Amino acid sequence: MPRGSKDKYTAEQKRKAAHIEKSYEKKGVSENEAEARAWATVNKQSGGGERSGGSGKEKPATAKKTDRKESARRAAKTREGHPRTSKTSHATQTVDSLMKEARAKNIPGRSRMRKQELVEALRKAG
Repeated sequence: MPRGSKDKYTAEQKRKAAHIEKSYEKKGVSENEAEARAWATVNKQSGGGERSGGSGKEKPATAKKTDRKESARRAAKTREGHPRTSKTSHATQTVDSLMKEARAKNIPGRSRMRKQELVEALRKAG
């Protein structure tokens, strides 16, 4: 058997590995190689053997609630944006989008400007 004990795998995972192994052996792959490939496939499909606490069934409700709140807080933080006209907003935009905005504001010489010059011109134009 390839490295490690297979005790932590479910019966379904073991059946799957055996089936995959037989399939490889029919194709002429050596027994050791077939077994290694089979377990690699099972690991890739299901993430390895059963791990304690992996499903979250044993986690207390208060811990789940805390984790949910923390996750929601982080998600909300990533959604925080900058006003369209702010300096940070202009700095994060692409040259194409800055060019479109400069065109809309009819800024002269925009076609020859670099990104930083566009940002500055748009900031001055308001």
